[in-house]
Amino acid sequence: MNDNGVTDTGRRGPVIADTQTAYAHLLDRLPGAEPVRLIDEHGAPDTTERSGGYAMPADELLLDAYRRMSVARRWDIQVTKLTRQGRLATFPSGLGQEAGEIGAVLALRDDDWLFPTYRDSLALLTRGVPPGELLPFFRGEWHMSYDPRDHRAAGQATPLATQALHAVGFAHAERLRGRGTVALAFLGDGAASEGDAHEAMNFAATWNAPTVFFVQNNQYAISVPIERQTASRSIADRGAGLGMRGVWVDGNDAAAVLAVVADAAERARRGEGPTVIEARTYRLEAHTNSDDPTRYRTEAEQEAWRAFDPIARLGAHLRERGLVDDDTEAQIAAEAERLAAETRDTMNADPELDPLELFDHVYATPRAALREQRAALAAELAQRDDADGEHDRDAAEERAHERTAATASDGRDDDAAEAGAGAEPGAGAESAASAPPPAPPAPPARPARATDEEAAR
Repeated sequence: MNDNGVTDTGRRGPVIADTQTAYAHLLDRLPGAEPVRLIDEHGAPDTTERSGGYAMPADELLLDAYRRMSVARRWDIQVTKLTRQGRLATFPSGLGQEAGEIGAVLALRDDDWLFPTYRDSLALLTRGVPPGELLPFFRGEWHMSYDPRDHRAAGQATPLATQALHAVGFAHAERLRGRGTVALAFLGDGAASEGDAHEAMNFAATWNAPTVFFVQNNQYAISVPIERQTASRSIADRGAGLGMRGVWVDGNDAAAVLAVVADAAERARRGEGPTVIEARTYRLEAHTNSDDPTRYRTEAEQEAWRAFDPIARLGAHLRERGLVDDDTEAQIAAEAERLAAETRDTMNADPELDPLELFDHVYATPRAALREQRAALAAELAQRDDADGEHDRDAAEERAHERTAATASDGRDDDAAEAGAGAEPGAGAESAASAPPPAPPAPPARPARATDEEAAR
C-alpha cells in the first residue's frame, strides 16, 4: 500500500498480474438496474428490489425532513417572488428538488462539510445559514456573506464544478489529519459534464479521499437535456470506471436520499473510498428568473413530474403511518410563514455598502497595483461625494428660494385681494400680470416599498 492508501496491484509491469480478479470488485461498484427507492410516488413503502437493501430511516428523521422540506419550499417561493419584484438580482430556485437538498444535508454529521453550488440555497438553509446571510450573495452585496466555518459550508460556487475539486482537496487533508470528516460536493447534471468534475472524481478515487459527489440530475443543464450531455445510462455509472462506487437514487424520495447519502458518508469515513450518487429529480421552476423554460420543455413533461412531488410523497407516507395530522401541518405552515416574513423584512432593508470593501480580502498582504486601484477608487468616490454634496446644497438653496418666492406671492395676492374689493374693474388683472409665476410642482413622491401582503402575493 502506498502513501495515499492505494494498494499496488502490479499494473506497472509488462504483464498485469491476476487480471481476472484484481479489478473484479469494480463491477460491484456499478449502480443497480433502477434508482434506489424506499417510498413510491403514492407514499407507500417500496418493498421490491428497488430498495437496494437500504433500511427505512427513523421516523423522527423522516418527520424532520418533511418539516424542513415544507418550510424550504415556502421560502423558495417567497424568494422567487422577491426576485421578480427586483429585490434580488437573480435566484436559482430549488423548487421540486427539496428531497435532495434537505435529505443530503440531514444524512451527514454536523462536522461534515458541504461544497454547494449556486442552486443549493435550500441545503444551506438546512445547515442553519439565516436568510440575512444567505441572500446578499444574490443581491450583489457580497460574494459570500456567511462564515463557512460557522456552518461547515464552503461558498456557493457559480463556476460549474470548481467546488468538486475543493471538496476533494479538503477531504484529503482531513483524512491525512485523521479527523474523520466527510466532504459532500453538490453538483448538477450540467456541472457533472465539466472537466473539473471528472478530475475531482479521479483524484478522490486515487487518493481514497472521503468524498461524496451528490449529483442532482434535474434533466436539464439550463436548456440542454440530459440525453445530449451523456450517452451513459446514469451519471453514477462513471464511478466504476474511475475506481469508485456509484449509486443511482430516486431524488424525489427523501427517505431513499437519506439512506443512500448516510451510507456513502459512513463508507467514506471508514476508509472505503468516495461515492458518486446520481439523484434523479426535476426542476419545476425556471433555471433562473431570466430563463424561459417553455422554449425547451413542455407543460406535459412538467405535469408528469409533479405527480412525483417529493413533499406530497413523504407527507402521504407520514399521514398513512399516523406521524402527521392536521395540527402538525398547521404548525409547519406557521413556521414557514414566519420564515417568509423574516425574509421579506430582510430584503426590505436597504444595505449599507462600501465599494472599497472590494479590495479588503483579495490578498493577505495587498500588492502595489491593488493599493493603487483602491486609492484611485477612493479618490473617485470622494470626488463624487463632493459633487453630490454641492448638488444637494444647490437644490436646497433653490427650494428655499422657491418657498420664499411663494410666500411673498401669497402676501401680494392677499393685498391685491383686499385692494380689489374696492378697485375699478381691470385693476385685478393688471396686478395679476405683474405677479411672479407660480412655483413648479413638487416632484412625485418616491414609491413606497411593497407591504408584506403585497410581497407575499
